Amino acid sequence: MVTARDIMTRDVETVSPDDDVSEVLTRLARADFNGFPVTEDGLVVGIVTQGDLVDLFQPSDRTLWIPVGFPPFLESLTYAIDLSWDEFDVGLDLARNAGRPIEAVMTTDVVTVGPKADIDEMLSLLADDERDINRLPVVDEARALLGIVARQDLLRALRDERNA
Repeated sequence: MVTARDIMTRDVETVSPDDDVSEVLTRLARADFNGFPVTEDGLVVGIVTQGDLVDLFQPSDRTLWIPVGFPPFLESLTYAIDLSWDEFDVGLDLARNAGRPIEAVMTTDVVTVGPKADIDEMLSLLADDERDINRLPVVDEARALLGIVARQDLLRALRDERNA
């Protein structure tokens, strides 16, 4: 039986809760994956993903609603213009979030598995309809990070198991 310990990546890049959002964003842009476990003293305290960081740069309050009509304005149409990705706005977002710690945007309710978790348990977590999880930190009883299993790792393990 294949376990998390068998397929996990042991050398895991992490960030700490007080790392700057802009530093983490830069690291993530250069990485081959889309999230980091957040650790403090070796223990998993959160996870930060591209989605968490994109939310900083595309808030939903940047839609400009413009009523358009002809006098006497008895009936009008309303048009929405999305101002979210204007270069000026992105620059403002960068300045606004400079110096902000990752703990302000990270997810603290991290779904983890133990090293003995089997393929079915990991598959159930990664395919959960209510969560959009791409990776599972593998932790011991104290929540110390041992490794990480990405969706891709699990798919390879399933393929290899079928071929065996």
